[in-house]
Formats: sequence, structure tokens, C-alpha cells
Amino acid sequence: MSRLITTRREILRTAGMTAIAAAAAGLPHGARAATLDEIKQRGYMIVATEDDFRPFEFVKDGVPTGFDTELLKLLRKTVPFEIRQEIIPWTGLLQGVDTGKYDAAVTAALITKERVQFLDYCSPVSDATIYYVKRANDKNITSIKDLSGKTVGVQAGSAMLAALPQLEAMLAQTGGKLGTVTQYVSYPEAYQDLAIGRTDFVTNTVINLNLLIKEKPGVFELGQPVAAKTYIAWPVKKGNTSVLGLLNGFLAAERKSGEMYKLQKEWFGQSFEDMPESFTPA
Repeated sequence: MSRLITTRREILRTAGMTAIAAAAAGLPHGARAATLDEIKQRGYMIVATEDDFRPFEFVKDGVPTGFDTELLKLLRKTVPFEIRQEIIPWTGLLQGVDTGKYDAAVTAALITKERVQFLDYCSPVSDATIYYVKRANDKNITSIKDLSGKTVGVQAGSAMLAALPQLEAMLAQTGGKLGTVTQYVSYPEAYQDLAIGRTDFVTNTVINLNLLIKEKPGVFELGQPVAAKTYIAWPVKKGNTSVLGLLNGFLAAERKSGEMYKLQKEWFGQSFEDMPESFTPA
């Protein structure tokens, strides 16, 4: 099992610098993403999706599925070129967009102030408020203040990792502190460790956690929000306005037809018809 235990000081420093460093790393190489005209000329677009982030995208019986995968099927019907999908672990996904390896990421990427420095985001496709989840039988955690000093599990390189300073601030208001942070390659590993008591709680979007609790009734219990409200959207490389325009046009049409909201209800159990057309993180 892939786990990396990180101290509180290290996590707070890393959370603020990870995305900025990734952006800077791409600049000296002059990496450039293909424009829409170039994509049409070569005849295909390359998009990346994550391999295991239910219910947005995952592989079941060898077949890609999930909310983003369903939207991708609709996108394929509207464009005059092939869309090639590469399914990869989360940890290399955004960097691949930043370097121009992928034309876009059709994935559940949270919009954060660090990421918008090197990525442009399409219109939101889902609410993505971050909550914590605990073991259902753990009576020691009933509110945010009870998370003080406890071990938290989170996916490496994720926005949930970058949002931990917000939880740190919440705990500080009650005289508490952030405990040990354990990073995982994927969330199924984090949930497994939570279930057997290796960690005390895990942070993820409310949609993902609601699905977890539905699939594992009596094992896990949803807590409270641990970060400010935010949204999920597909990223493209900063400045790639033609590809961004194509994807935004597609998403606007799916909203107008109601198809996006039908997919949200199917995969999330609720729809978010009040989502803004764009979102700038605080």
C-alpha cells in the first residue's frame, strides 16, 4: 500500500507551493498546448481522465465509466475529430495538461487559486465542497474541534491536500491543531486505512463521500465541511482559449438541454442547477 506520512509543518508548506512549482517547472521548456485549429488539422484531441475517482471517472470491468466519461461520450458526438482518452493516475494528470501532453483533462479537478496560475478552467460541472468522513462507530469525533491532533488521510497532489491549511485555521480557532497527514496514491487506499483504524478521518468532496457512505452503509459517517465552497471543472493549459471556448460551448449546450443535470442526478444523487458559469477561488 502506497502511503506517505507527512508532518503538519511539511504539509502546510507543500500545500501552498506544489501547484506553483509545477507551473514554474513547465515554463522554461517552452511547452505549448495545441490550439483548436492544430487539433483539427491533426485529426484528434488527447484528453486525460483519472483511473479511480468515483463517481466522476473510474474503470469497471475494464470499461471506463462515470459522470465525466458520460459527458465525454456526448462531446465525441459534437466535434469533427477523434477524441483519444488516456486513463492515468491523478498524480500525473494536471502536469500533463500544463506541459501540453494532453489537450484537456476531462476529470474532477477542483478549481483552486494555486492551479489557476497555470491552468484555465471550463465552466463548473459540479459542486465540490470538501468534507471529512470518519468511521461510523467513532464516538470521539462529533465536530470539527474533535479533529485536533487526529491523523488525516488525503490523496497526494490533490486539491484536498492543498485545502488542509483551511482546516488548520478552523482548528486553531478552537485551540486545536492539525495532526499527522498521510498521503495516498488513490482514495480507495485511504478509505481502507480509515476503516481499519490506521487514520482517524479522510477529506474529500461531499459527492465522493456521499457515494462512499451509500456503498458502505454503517462503515463510514459524513462529517462537516473543512474548506470554503468550491467547484469542479475541466482544466486546459493556461491561455489555450480556443480549446477552452470549444469545451465551454459544449458544456453550455448540455446545461441548456438539461442533459448535464440529468447526469448529475444519475451519478451524484442530486443536481446543481445554480452552478455559476465561471468561478474564481478566493
